[in-house]
Amino acid sequence: MNELVEIVGLTKAYDAKHVAVNNITLTLPRGKIIGLLGPNGSGKTTLIKMLNGLLTPTQGSIIINGKYVGVDSKAQVAYLPDRTYLSGNQKISEILDCFVDFYADFSREKAEEMLRSLNIDPSTKLKTLSKGNKEKVQLILVMSRNACLYVLDEPIAGVDPAARDYILRTIINNYNPDATVIISTHLIGDIEQILDEVIFMRYGHLVLYTSVDNIREQHGKSVDAYFREVFAC
Repeated sequence: MNELVEIVGLTKAYDAKHVAVNNITLTLPRGKIIGLLGPNGSGKTTLIKMLNGLLTPTQGSIIINGKYVGVDSKAQVAYLPDRTYLSGNQKISEILDCFVDFYADFSREKAEEMLRSLNIDPSTKLKTLSKGNKEKVQLILVMSRNACLYVLDEPIAGVDPAARDYILRTIINNYNPDATVIISTHLIGDIEQILDEVIFMRYGHLVLYTSVDNIREQHGKSVDAYFREVFAC
């Protein structure tokens, strides 16, 4: 089976007036880098949290690699939230220890190799690093897992162009090729060169799911330009 993620009738309503995700049905294949795109309030973060089992759907279901979202699926999903959950007082080596203990698919050797390439000493406390290097360390931790699904929420927000380039190279070169990567971002122009497919969301609804090639061939535009056209109103 090439299907990795199966979403059926997925809805998350906080109350009658606040429906963050509204009846989405979607099947995502293996081996793709997919952009999850939409304006603020479109439901992207809510969808991401449901994929990671951090929120319970009001209706509908999510199956990841044949497992309904829960304990079994969490072991197969590598998640980079938009805000760090790591303690700045910890040494990087201590954080590596935690990942080794917590994730059976985490490769400490791979993580240490990437840290060496950045000249980041594992004995350094996280809080002493620059913002760009903190973002890189967090991404290294996620991409050093041999997961089925990588979910990255705003991985390049707030960092300089050089750091963005490193982050994108790290994503391309280190994810399991049989896995899929979902990247949520507002910086479409910076990431569209690595995307295979895109999901457009607005007001909790699925607006579009298609390949990047289809957008370029059918509309003669970049993903960024087509996004601006679709969401102009």
